[in-house]
Amino acid sequence: MKYFFLSDGWTTGRVWEFGGLWNEIAWQRKPQIYRLNLCIEEHDEKLWLYQVEDSVLMIEVKPHGMSAQPIGQVVLKRLITAEQAIQRLCEAESLLTFHSED
Repeated sequence: MKYFFLSDGWTTGRVWEFGGLWNEIAWQRKPQIYRLNLCIEEHDEKLWLYQVEDSVLMIEVKPHGMSAQPIGQVVLKRLITAEQAIQRLCEAESLLTFHSED
């Protein structure tokens, strides 16, 4: 698995794998991208930890509710390992956990 942190209020867009853009027809499913119940606070900003499958190379992120306009979009090219995510969590100013009430 790979990981990345995403600012509160931002969402994922297009996804790339080794063959180019993720093709749901070829894969017969959407890419596995999960927001975990952990977030860190840095400079009064919440950064959520996301987990993605190894096949994912890059992910487009954008402010939530934004249309597909190029301004304001970012492509995450460097996803991090579990060890790097743990290190970032340990170094954070503040760590928040959220539990769902099932």
